Amino acid sequence: MNTNATKQGRDSGPSVPFRTVVLSIFALWLVYFAITTMRGYIVGFEFQYEMLWRRGVVSLVGVAMTMVLWLLIRLFDRRPFWMRVIVVLVLALPIAVPIAQVNQWVFEELQAKEEQRVGREAGSNLRRDEAGNLIVDVPVKRVQKFENTGDLFAEEDVVSESVIVVPAPTDREQWVMILDIALGRYFLLLAWASLYFAMLAGYQARTAERRAGEFRNAAKAAELRSLRYQVNPHFLFNTLNSLSALVMTGKADRAERMIQTISRFYRHSLADDPTSDVQLQQEFDLQRLYLDIESVRFPERLRCVFDLPEELVDARVPGMILQPLVENSVKYAVSALNRPVTITIAAREEFDRLVISVSDDGPGVPEGASHGFGIGLANVKDRLEARFGSDVVLTSAPVPGGYKSEIRIPLTRNG
Repeated sequence: MNTNATKQGRDSGPSVPFRTVVLSIFALWLVYFAITTMRGYIVGFEFQYEMLWRRGVVSLVGVAMTMVLWLLIRLFDRRPFWMRVIVVLVLALPIAVPIAQVNQWVFEELQAKEEQRVGREAGSNLRRDEAGNLIVDVPVKRVQKFENTGDLFAEEDVVSESVIVVPAPTDREQWVMILDIALGRYFLLLAWASLYFAMLAGYQARTAERRAGEFRNAAKAAELRSLRYQVNPHFLFNTLNSLSALVMTGKADRAERMIQTISRFYRHSLADDPTSDVQLQQEFDLQRLYLDIESVRFPERLRCVFDLPEELVDARVPGMILQPLVENSVKYAVSALNRPVTITIAAREEFDRLVISVSDDGPGVPEGASHGFGIGLANVKDRLEARFGSDVVLTSAPVPGGYKSEIRIPLTRNG
């Protein structure tokens, strides 16, 4: 059930979190509110306090309509970029119209007050009639002529006459004004959509990077698992050959001891995840078991020295990473000579690096040993590079009085 949910989440593709979308929308309209308010103070508009709550209403409507725009364009998050651009260009204008209509409606009363203020400063009465015409009352002298006893005389009277200054806008003119306001909000919505596309691209890039990392980790784990499994059959082949030799030579007690040690060895080596690291103490113990097995074959010739400082017992290394190196020392030093040979496994710290060496006082690399010898070293190198990348050093070469292989890796603990 969890697997299906995870799969559905991945199939839906990366998207901008809802909280981030909401915050970006509120931030946009908050900036709009602040800029228009600042502009009003700079220009010196009247009725600033009355404008504030009206501007707030327009901003809240803008937030709501921008959310509507997001709900529509998010349906195209997985579509090509050019298609998303076209969708925004088409949808943003009709969504901007309701914002402009609300803006026109809430500021209509203030417009009438502003007209009256301008009229008072000009010494006239500006107002709008029921039809919406902007009219002004103009004083007009009216002259009346009278006839009395054959004489004519005139009488003057001053009256007010209403004159239309600006006729009421037609339906078409009203829509033109709304569209003019809507164009400003249209470009505001386009600016937010551009921000949304940028955020979406960022989330998609991070998601792609995370998935690529998951794929790399999966491939790396598979490589580590494969390399680790190459060690086990090789070791088993050698130990079975040794066990067969003991049985054929009638050394039943030593063969029994070897079988018990092999059992303990595999119980320890197979208990861990092949891709995980183990404590250096555990790796040393595993090689001690292996050499115990080989000491059944070479009781008089094999000598072992383990040098593990106390402060390095919890250092982490890939499991069985020393196995091929120790096998080479047994095969090409102990087995090749009739005298006692000492195999030394040691660890030390140098400049935050873990240095592990496997050395012997045998003949070095005998002739004809390159094939099997090189396979073991290649396995160790591949496993180290799969685990640590290029930040590893593996050296293996004859030294005065024997042969020495040395590993240098980053020193890590507890993980």
